[in-house]
Amino acid sequence: MKILGIMGSPRLGGNTDLLLDAVLSGAQSQGAEVEKLVIDQLNISPCREHYGCLEDGHCVIRDDMDALYPRLLEADGIVVASPMFFYGITAQLKALIDRCQALWARKHVLKQNWPGAGRRGAFIAVGATKGEKLFDGSIATVRYFFKTVGVEYAEELLIRGVDLKGDIQKHPSALKDAFELGRRLAQK
Repeated sequence: MKILGIMGSPRLGGNTDLLLDAVLSGAQSQGAEVEKLVIDQLNISPCREHYGCLEDGHCVIRDDMDALYPRLLEADGIVVASPMFFYGITAQLKALIDRCQALWARKHVLKQNWPGAGRRGAFIAVGATKGEKLFDGSIATVRYFFKTVGVEYAEELLIRGVDLKGDIQKHPSALKDAFELGRRLAQK
């Protein structure tokens, strides 16, 4: 079992990072092999709508996404983690998701074989505000991303009212909840 964690926050050691680490620890406790991608440390250009992917399923932009496409398709589980920036995911994470247009083209336009059923995903998000619709747009984006890469949106952990670096450690249950989410994700 392989679990891929995608850290969308640029702030290492921050709330999102700590939650993702807890999820990955929970998955490891069940024997899963885990990998964590820190998107801010990668070179991922935004989609430029060249549409080369519609011809052969490959993006014409050469950057770190070349190595990420197979990892997205090989993982048994994917965890997407992001703080909320203006009620949305970070720009770094959005660039990765937008570049998955190439995978969408493989699946829907070119009708290529796709990873088997049973792959599951989780979304972890942290926001400073307590707004009622804080996560709505991000959930929709992550759901469509998961659908594109052949992953079922199975779990979410959404935390409101947490902002300053490390404040998640003061939350009464967030890190424990994240660990348990990872345990569940690693169980088939």
